[in-house]
Amino acid sequence: MKKIIFTEKAPAPIGPYNQAVLVGNTLYTSGQIAINPSTGELILDSIEAETKQVMENMKAVLEAAEMSFEDVVKTSIFIMNMNDFGAINSVYGSYFDEKTAPARETVQVACLPKNVNVEITMIAIK
Repeated sequence: MKKIIFTEKAPAPIGPYNQAVLVGNTLYTSGQIAINPSTGELILDSIEAETKQVMENMKAVLEAAEMSFEDVVKTSIFIMNMNDFGAINSVYGSYFDEKTAPARETVQVACLPKNVNVEITMIAIK
């Protein structure tokens, strides 16, 4: 049985999808981009600020499912420019304990929703 996860502390879906779906003890999140859920505005001041907003959105979704970054087992990072990898990785890494960090892939893509620079999705297990 699947349970739909929703929180107003993360951007609301704008299509036929949900912020996350919990199946048993496994959480599958949709990709998050740097939309401030309070204002609906994109945070594009810097790649660091953008990545921080993405991670804060993801934190809100995890918390809505009564989980945390410690429960994350897999992430996917989609970026527009591989030259931003170092800055993105630095912010992303600050949310995890390096010794227990999840598996991950990072791929450069041609375009992301709303022309953002980074989108992240996660799988977590409680």
